Amino acid sequence: MQLHTKKFFLICCILFLFSFSAALAAPLRVHPTNPRYFTDDTGNAIYMTGAHAWPTLRDMHPPTENFDFPAYLDQTIQYDLNFIRVWAWDLPKYTCNNPIQGRAEPFPWERTGPGNATDGKPKFDLSKLNQAYFDRLRERVELARSRGVYLSIMLFEAFELRFCRSSTDGFPLTGSNNINGIDAGTGTGALTLSNPAVLAVQENYVRKVLDTLNDFDHIVYEIANEGGRESTDWQIHMINFIKTYEAGKPKQHLVGMTFQYPDGDNTTLFNSPADWISPGIPGGSSGDTRYRDNPPANDGSKVIITDTDHLWGVGGSPDWVWKSFLRGLNPIYMDPYHPELWAETDYSMLRAMKQTRRYAKKINLDHMTPQNSLASTGYCLAGCGEYLVFLPSGWGSVDLSGISGTLTVEWFSTSNDSVHSGGTVSGGATRSFSAPFSGAAVLYLKSTSQSCDSSPTRKVNIGSLMNLLLTKG
Repeated sequence: MQLHTKKFFLICCILFLFSFSAALAAPLRVHPTNPRYFTDDTGNAIYMTGAHAWPTLRDMHPPTENFDFPAYLDQTIQYDLNFIRVWAWDLPKYTCNNPIQGRAEPFPWERTGPGNATDGKPKFDLSKLNQAYFDRLRERVELARSRGVYLSIMLFEAFELRFCRSSTDGFPLTGSNNINGIDAGTGTGALTLSNPAVLAVQENYVRKVLDTLNDFDHIVYEIANEGGRESTDWQIHMINFIKTYEAGKPKQHLVGMTFQYPDGDNTTLFNSPADWISPGIPGGSSGDTRYRDNPPANDGSKVIITDTDHLWGVGGSPDWVWKSFLRGLNPIYMDPYHPELWAETDYSMLRAMKQTRRYAKKINLDHMTPQNSLASTGYCLAGCGEYLVFLPSGWGSVDLSGISGTLTVEWFSTSNDSVHSGGTVSGGATRSFSAPFSGAAVLYLKSTSQSCDSSPTRKVNIGSLMNLLLTKG
């Protein structure tokens, strides 16, 4: 009796630990057979979607000096989202065309003086890393892991260096703001390879981030937010620097490159060594707006995280979320979180991302690929006897000529989250469909006879361990 009780206790402990860690069994890597998505040790495709705001790491004031990161995680969980972009910030004092001049802190280097920087606070000592900064970073990464949320760790902000510089910004890598005689100038020199001393400081900071976070599984890295075209060589250098440095460490993490606003070209992202990318609109609003208006299908050459930040700044629509999802993309939302300066949070965007998460978990995403030609609307994920179609007007046709037998029909209303059974339909031909409600609809068709096996990794691992415990005396 005592032996069986001990075994039962061990099994309960294993099940508890497994349920706690299963959501973040990593490190993240690109899915080997469906490289539109990340995966981890479970082998399952991981669809990323979520929201992000400027003060996810640094205190920014005004108006968000009281940003509550645990509460932001709560909101993420409330909407069943699984991804947050953790912002870096380059300037201690910034304007960025806002009516209120703000401040950001802390920074990766200690402010020791002697003397003050141009923002009125002590100068930086670039030879002394600020441990409090890295402690905060690690604390927030730990907290996100405990809630099952993935993070992108932004290393440099970059946009500010192009559009927000001033004579009082206190930028640490401007010579007048540090005691080390290191000067990247007053423009975007810090985003190039032109100054070896500046690059050495940046690499030392990045190395410290990598050391601080190497043991975590639920993170990816992003070099910079919207650095311009001049930053290409520097960003590629940083991507390779991270990959080389982490090659000698226990864990290796994926590295991303985001759109180079406003003069970048998405081709640069696709041709880079980045593992994941975030495209934008080359040439500003007058350029190629496909990722905003009619997202192109992901061909699997990169994991693509489409970010409203690079497409609207502040904006987006629920229909865009669904269109992105059904084109094999991973949409995320730039949360204004600055009602005094920008706009209120658009909760319809959070709800739409929650809806797509619901279906990403329902379908066999490992085997689903965007197949525009199968649906009259052009928005369709299909594979292994499953079809997920977005119908912006609630009606359209689906080419089922490639499948035989019977498929069940499910309707989902994006406006009120209601699910409606549509009976069944036969394959073998193109079929027309009309939702039993008004407005945008999602159509889910599933074969009653054809399917693909999901990854058995979790089931086999936990089952084997339990069997071992039960058979050993």
